[in-house]
Amino acid sequence: MNERLEALKKARERMIEERDAHVKVLAAPFDRDKAERARNKFIETQLVIDALERAMSAEERTPPTP
Repeated sequence: MNERLEALKKARERMIEERDAHVKVLAAPFDRDKAERARNKFIETQLVIDALERAMSAEERTPPTP
């Protein structure tokens, strides 16, 4: 596996951990300020995860360079 793909996978795992933290806030008893911030951060983090997954797919399709 190449270095870029490995770095993308590590970044994705880190973002999933961050997303999970926001999910816990959203699942907790309602606090408007916390919930609003967590919702926005969740959406932002999910967009990053989606972008990382697209980059990983592109990297997997790209033949290795000699």
